[in-house]
Amino acid sequence: MSTIDYSERIPNNVDLANDRTLQRALEHWQPRFLDWWKELGPNDFASADVYLRTAVGVDAQGWAHYGTVKMPDYRWGIFLADPIADRSIGFGDSFGQPVWQQVPGEFRSQFRRLIVTQGDTEPASVEQQHRLGHSCPSLYDLRNLFQINVEEGRHLWAMVYILHAYFGRDGREEAEELLARHSGDVDKPRILGTFNEPIEDWLSFFCFCYFTDRDGKFQLKSLAESSFDPLARTCRFMLTEEAHHMFVGETGLGRIVRRTLEVMKEIGSDDPEAIRRQGAVDLPLLQRYLNFWFSSSLDLFGSEVSSNAASTFANGIKGRPDETTQYQDHVCADSTFEIEVPDSKGGVTNDTSPMRNAMNEVLRDAYIRDCEIGLKRWNMQIKRGGYKFELKLPSSRFRRAIGAWANIPTDLEGRPIGGDEHDRRLPGWLPSASDRNYVKNLMQRVVEPGKMAAWIAPPDRGINNLPVEYQYVRLN
Repeated sequence: MSTIDYSERIPNNVDLANDRTLQRALEHWQPRFLDWWKELGPNDFASADVYLRTAVGVDAQGWAHYGTVKMPDYRWGIFLADPIADRSIGFGDSFGQPVWQQVPGEFRSQFRRLIVTQGDTEPASVEQQHRLGHSCPSLYDLRNLFQINVEEGRHLWAMVYILHAYFGRDGREEAEELLARHSGDVDKPRILGTFNEPIEDWLSFFCFCYFTDRDGKFQLKSLAESSFDPLARTCRFMLTEEAHHMFVGETGLGRIVRRTLEVMKEIGSDDPEAIRRQGAVDLPLLQRYLNFWFSSSLDLFGSEVSSNAASTFANGIKGRPDETTQYQDHVCADSTFEIEVPDSKGGVTNDTSPMRNAMNEVLRDAYIRDCEIGLKRWNMQIKRGGYKFELKLPSSRFRRAIGAWANIPTDLEGRPIGGDEHDRRLPGWLPSASDRNYVKNLMQRVVEPGKMAAWIAPPDRGINNLPVEYQYVRLN
């Protein structure tokens, strides 16, 4: 087991002390990170004592050590999962060869672009959630927000370590830029569009955790298959923390559904306006939020057919999630993939693509199947409550800005429709200004231990076997 030395200025299990040049470079970057955190992290809560999880090792016993800490004192560090003995390349043209401990020169630009893009998402989400603590529905939820924030900060450290350690001057410059771009900034926005969307309410936050962090899971699982072993080991450890982010999203949305069903039973009606008068989130409103965040997250996977995707697979840079266990053909030199694309007559046709070129779509299909799991659970709640309403994912063709379906007007089922009809119906498919104002007005802060805002049900259990009523955040 690799242990973490917390006496170090930068806690790590990568033997940083024996590489003085790298250590000095990261120590030079560290104050800039802390300045960024103070400015764009949850800075209004710097004096709060928060019950957080901190890794003291990368095995099952070490990665979840709990204790109370002030967030500015949180020890961000660099953790790599332990190496797998005799690991070999699991896909692409170099299948079966030993994995790389250094980046091959011919692949440096491709690796750097992927690492920078992944790294850019980590501080972006902290920036998006910058003000959410002021409208928390409970101390339990406030603590979960802060846990996500500090882990996103640590994931940024992971990517910055890779850039510094393996990409020289170019990597150091890219690491500086990760703190120069900001979510929603007009002049220097974050790289991916979804990470520039404002998150001003907890319904958006839970949707973001459910849909957008799930994209992060699939991207990390793909990079965890990489032939560049330090990157793969970094992402394997990040995945243990990413699971909590999706848990927050899924249980948060499930608790909203449960509370709405309680209100519907109390008033004996499923009328949205009657539900809103009771201060709850009506199910059609929830559906519009799901439509927005799911469709926004779909573009994060890129175009359906992509020469870049083919190249990163062929070159061993990025595999499919669970490549070695879920697939038999790891080279994909001759296999194909069927993709639905718009025809020239306002309809849909099938197109056959080389499998390597369709890797983005393979990844997106797996993501969609994973997203459906939560909806099945929520719909079972609704059915047990005696209601026929069913939450659904919109089609993967709906509201796309990248790929074959970019700017093609469709309805929620993915049927191409005329532009005028699309514009007329779109306000009923996505949250309106009045929807957002209503949700924003619900966001009244609740910080009494064990109490919950009226629009969300309490969780089934607390954190680390503690009761829900535990004071997870002490606001000083």
